[in-house]
Amino acid sequence: MFTFTLTFIRHGETQYNRDKLLQGLLKEDKYLRDIKFCKVFVSNLQRAVQTAELILRNNIHCSGMEMFLEPLLRERGFGIAEGRHKQDLKNMANASGQSCRDYTPPGGETLDQVKLRFKNFLQVLFKQMLDMHDVSGQEISSVAQSANDGASSDISPSGLASDGLHGASAHVLVVGHGAYIRVAIRHLVEDLKCGLPAGEKMSQLFSPCPNTGISRFVVTLSRTKSGPVLSAVHCLFTNRKDHLQNLPDSK
Repeated sequence: MFTFTLTFIRHGETQYNRDKLLQGLLKEDKYLRDIKFCKVFVSNLQRAVQTAELILRNNIHCSGMEMFLEPLLRERGFGIAEGRHKQDLKNMANASGQSCRDYTPPGGETLDQVKLRFKNFLQVLFKQMLDMHDVSGQEISSVAQSANDGASSDISPSGLASDGLHGASAHVLVVGHGAYIRVAIRHLVEDLKCGLPAGEKMSQLFSPCPNTGISRFVVTLSRTKSGPVLSAVHCLFTNRKDHLQNLPDSK
């Protein structure tokens, strides 16, 4: 078996985000500078690519590292609501008698379509991770064993970027988008029965991801004749924004 951590980060702040619109430009964040990532997967939309470039440029281990631009990580398509104010999307949803989260604007992607893209990405990720490492007979790490036993990981209340990394064999970074990450977390928790931190509220798990918000999972894979199989997945935290505290306001 082989264990790695999977860290999601939403792209940095954009002008559209500041105006509560659905796309835009970013701000820099150095929170992840000390983590040695073995692979970095990035949505091929510009705002995610720019955020990943800044993270790698400021990382003491990964400067100049190759990024894998992955269309499967693109933000949910909002159809005719793309680029419009979020209130417009809420008004459309209300007019249709649906909640904003469940509503699909004309020409947009359904949540199931986004989830399918994420499931396809997981297969790409799992294959690459097992191909990259010799996992024959490898022991489950202490972090993964904790997940398998249903025990919560000891996460520092200080919100350190290294929380939950110790004991895993490798670390993967995924830079993507808010709506997409929310769908991804729901799939991991609801469909893949991800282990949860002790006392974690569902409202926090599924809350909107803030700009540069960070979520982290521990993943354990097994190799079979038919390909990689997920043995266990455990959530360490979701939508963390400790690193945004005490930052100067952007102008």
